[in-house]
Amino acid sequence: MGEVDNGSVDLSLMDEILAQYQGQQGALIPILQKAQDKYGYLPPEVIGLIAHKMGISVSKVFGVATFYAQFYLERRGRHILRLCDGTACHVKGTPILATAIEEHYGIDPGQTSEDGELTVEIVYCLGSCALAPVAVLDGEVMGRMRQEMLLRTIKKTIGSGIEQEVTV
Repeated sequence: MGEVDNGSVDLSLMDEILAQYQGQQGALIPILQKAQDKYGYLPPEVIGLIAHKMGISVSKVFGVATFYAQFYLERRGRHILRLCDGTACHVKGTPILATAIEEHYGIDPGQTSEDGELTVEIVYCLGSCALAPVAVLDGEVMGRMRQEMLLRTIKKTIGSGIEQEVTV
């Protein structure tokens, strides 16, 4: 996304965004949103640049970025799986789904696979309680989810590249 080959962040991607909001008070949130759209998350270098260009402290920018759940400070996967763990979904099997993902792909909720393909998140109620348990993969809502169905859908979407052998 916004990375250059040597692993450093390409800050030139911020030039247009910062120019668009130059001199505007209260533009921090839209700047953070657009930066995240460019990079997929908010790298520390980008937070530092925003603070410098806006004349505010890094801690203030960091504080805003960590206050709002929409912002991510760590790289996320190309594919995002959200598992609902509201009451109905929890009772109907979300813990089993989370365990299946952990056993099959080696990642817990809140983590991203080593190859950067899959991020798993827990959310608390998607408003589809009648379809419990609910999972959302890349924005596609899937109701009455079962382990094998979920694993098959993930494999079809991202391929089998991140599967790992499970030893018990």
